[in-house]
Amino acid sequence: MSDPTRFDLDDRQRAMLAEMGVRVWWPSTPAEPAAQAMPAAPAPEAAPAVASTVAPLSAGATAPMTASTAAAPAVVPRPPQAASVRPAAAPVPVLTTRPLADGVDRMDWTTLQATAAACQACDLCAQRKKSVFGVGDQQAQWMVIGEAPGEQEDLQGEPFVGQSGQLLDNMLKAVGLSRQAQGEGGVYIANAIKCRPPGNHNPTPQELATCAPYLARQVALVQPQIILLMGRFAVQSVLQTTEPIGKLRGQVHTYQGVPVVVTYHPAYLLRNPADKAKAWADLVLALKTAQG
Repeated sequence: MSDPTRFDLDDRQRAMLAEMGVRVWWPSTPAEPAAQAMPAAPAPEAAPAVASTVAPLSAGATAPMTASTAAAPAVVPRPPQAASVRPAAAPVPVLTTRPLADGVDRMDWTTLQATAAACQACDLCAQRKKSVFGVGDQQAQWMVIGEAPGEQEDLQGEPFVGQSGQLLDNMLKAVGLSRQAQGEGGVYIANAIKCRPPGNHNPTPQELATCAPYLARQVALVQPQIILLMGRFAVQSVLQTTEPIGKLRGQVHTYQGVPVVVTYHPAYLLRNPADKAKAWADLVLALKTAQG
């Protein structure tokens, strides 16, 4: 089986990988060292013999009490133990949800975006500055799905801005894609959740479920040839699994009949640069899958 990380790179792609901090090299497989024989453990020394000579009883000495003559010790019953009582678990806050607008699964782009911007189906709408709907070519072959808006996304109304956005743009450039491009080389970028969770808290299952119809309709309208999921909450929303990304990488999943590749979120890669090489392998897998 060919190595998915082996990819013919031109100078531009190598420059983009350098921006990502990925060094492209393929080390030869080192020979496994010969197993070293373990020295035999030394035999344990024999324990010294214990003298078993018993001195004879002197005249008039009392013979020891035998088991038949010894009085049985009194059995003292244990007092009954009180049943342990576990403290009550703290109540889980319940997300207040309201019905979505009718016909989300039949809306066109204009109606869908306007409906998402005015959505009040859950409590996240109370503190949002702007809804973060999506950006890019609405008929792109590639669709990138992230997790939830952060502070800058909430202010600008666009997904993946700031340092995470810059890293994503460099990753996309490395495979010939751009959020500004239309047609060939274009990409559509969206988030699983359209409103920023207060304090950037992790999206709850209820929040993901509330926004899921908007995302499903976006996928249906774009009709991409490949979906790249970035981050575990994007994975939970689309693939309906809590399996870690490390177990889902390196294989092709499906959503609405579209091939799906899983990778790390750019914010995670900024904190863990050693995993950028894995993200590059995921991009190569997505590229080869999209090309058929």
